[in-house]
Amino acid sequence: MSATSRGILALVVGIAVFSLQDVILKLLSGDYPLYQAMIIRSLTAVPLLLIIVFWLDGRLTTITTPNWGWMLARGFLNFVAYTAYYLGLAAMPMADTVALFFTAPLFITIAAALVFKERIGPTNLFALLAGFMGMLMIFNPSESVFDPAALLPVLGALGYALTQLATRVLGRTETAGAMTFWGNLTFLASALALAAVFGSGAYDGASHPSLAFLTRGWQEMPVRDLLLFMACGVIASIGLSLLTYAYRVAPSSSVAPFEYSFIIWGVLWGWLFWAQLPATLAWGGIALLIGAGLLVIRAEGANEKTTVEV
Repeated sequence: MSATSRGILALVVGIAVFSLQDVILKLLSGDYPLYQAMIIRSLTAVPLLLIIVFWLDGRLTTITTPNWGWMLARGFLNFVAYTAYYLGLAAMPMADTVALFFTAPLFITIAAALVFKERIGPTNLFALLAGFMGMLMIFNPSESVFDPAALLPVLGALGYALTQLATRVLGRTETAGAMTFWGNLTFLASALALAAVFGSGAYDGASHPSLAFLTRGWQEMPVRDLLLFMACGVIASIGLSLLTYAYRVAPSSSVAPFEYSFIIWGVLWGWLFWAQLPATLAWGGIALLIGAGLLVIRAEGANEKTTVEV
């Protein structure tokens, strides 16, 4: 297999592995708080990530950096992104949540224009408009009842876009393994902070699934559920290794479009576990979002090729 083919295969498998974590968290979101899952997941991932850092960098000293403050800031952005995403997942159909989170490429385009003064060309402008229309179709504001939880995966996408911009800057001096390790430590510290606030159960009783997933007190758990939360740490570590490998061996413009296979898993797991399928209008919105994201990725790939040729 060529390097590009190996990269695409690794990314597709990594996305499939990552989707299992979403299934576990959604299944258990009605019984436990999100911070409890994050603490167990992050603790489980620490030794695995040390192995990954050594595998990627050849040594562990790369995790020591004078840029630790910026590494923590990037990790906190990522924590906010995925917290918002998982809180939305607790209340919304899985396919819709995943699709709205994939507005991230559109936010990356806007943020790069504002921060790095990158020009938004006609293709990207069209993609932004199409993506916005797709987002509205999934929201379906004509419905009599609008669930504010639909805004959470979009907030998560914005946080993820800012994380990617921070990754672009820090990637000039820091390794991918080191950024991942620091990101996991930030997840752990932030989840512990939430546990200090909500762990006593003083805020129990929220009726909305997203709010309850955030504010529920720490719960005792059977061994089965503990193992499932620990599995999330293993899943995250394996999935991250595969995605990192994919972007190391193949051009990003070749493998990035296959990240949209996540939506396929979102639809499949939502149908198998919860008998949920997107509404007719939402299907159109998902198609628009995928098309808009692919346009952005294609435009970025063309820019990279032009830069190399010049």
